[in-house]
Amino acid sequence: MDCIFCKIARHEAQAQLLFENERIIAFRDIFAQAPTHFLVIPKTHHASLDAVGDEHDALLGELLGTARRLARELGVAASGYRTVINCHQDGGQSVDHLHLHVLAGRRLSWPPG
Repeated sequence: MDCIFCKIARHEAQAQLLFENERIIAFRDIFAQAPTHFLVIPKTHHASLDAVGDEHDALLGELLGTARRLARELGVAASGYRTVINCHQDGGQSVDHLHLHVLAGRRLSWPPG
């Protein structure tokens, strides 16, 4: 695929990387909505959470585990953070590649937009 997140995963587009292994990459969001805002994505292309098959449940768990670990490493876990996965247009998804947002560093209101 040629989506921007696939390009970041292949190191064909620049991003401020926070973590990478053979399955996942995490990087700062260039349109940050909080003082700490980063994305965790699978390197394999999945258009959305809804598009991921049951055979990828371990990958989904790894995305969340990576988000938790990075929140701790960045020093925002104790005060709190939010994880968000937008799915499809009405869910607010703007890039058709599964991605998990982590937002922190300020009080986040509820309900979101």
